[in-house]
Amino acid sequence: MLTTQTAADLRRHVSDWRRAGERVGFVPTMGNLHAGHYSLIDIARRRCDRVVASVFVNPTQFGPNEDYSRYPRTLERDREGLDQAGCDLLFAPTVETMYPFGAANTVKVHVPVVTEPLEGAFRPGHFDGVATVVARLFNLVQPDVAVFGRKDYQQLLTIRRLVADLSLPIEIVAGDTLREASGLAMSSRNQYLSAAERETAATIHRTLLRMRDSVAAGEPVGAVEAAANAALEAAGFRVDYAAIRRAEDLAPAGDARSGLVGLIAARLGTTRLIDNLPFV
Repeated sequence: MLTTQTAADLRRHVSDWRRAGERVGFVPTMGNLHAGHYSLIDIARRRCDRVVASVFVNPTQFGPNEDYSRYPRTLERDREGLDQAGCDLLFAPTVETMYPFGAANTVKVHVPVVTEPLEGAFRPGHFDGVATVVARLFNLVQPDVAVFGRKDYQQLLTIRRLVADLSLPIEIVAGDTLREASGLAMSSRNQYLSAAERETAATIHRTLLRMRDSVAAGEPVGAVEAAANAALEAAGFRVDYAAIRRAEDLAPAGDARSGLVGLIAARLGTTRLIDNLPFV
């Protein structure tokens, strides 16, 4: 597997592949990789001839009281894992490479509507940072296919809207959420949980399943959301939201009983966890 920190080397390798008629897949990450990330590499590998992964802890998507400095950097371990997963090139840029005029003075990308509720309300500016860095990475890699996990559902919608609105010739593919045996969604932040908290954290997935079943049984959306919020608080969470929204755009569910998704964000101890579940 090739590894580079520079845009020039990245573009040279990708250009060589394109001249050979090869399709390029891309998986952007912030590192500290786990099986969920490697499953995205596998999806890209099955769809493309070459796979690029990026590891970059993006400062512009962290708020002032969030864990940018604390976010784990495990580049050597990530490099080994990506190599074993079949990645062709690891792009591990510096902040200076991604933001040559400084992160505070960069051109920013804002995606309206889908970024405003839920995470957008609790983490102002977060999705501007996500959209900005992903747009820059897309410009550098120029992939045919890019793969994102469904666990960050609102992020996935944001990227889909970004690509559609800017007419970028990139196919966005969603990878299913990988879960531990308890149902807990795999996440880099799970390592912050104590053993007892890890058991409790599985309550989030169980709550989503109950939300789905309650909606299918005809219970009012507002009552289902209130019950989910109460169940999480009783388990020891501080809940940011336990919401049911339209899957296509995160608008309020209204009277709909199909095309919905349940989404939860809650803190357990010092760790903020998110998860979601489509309602079929």
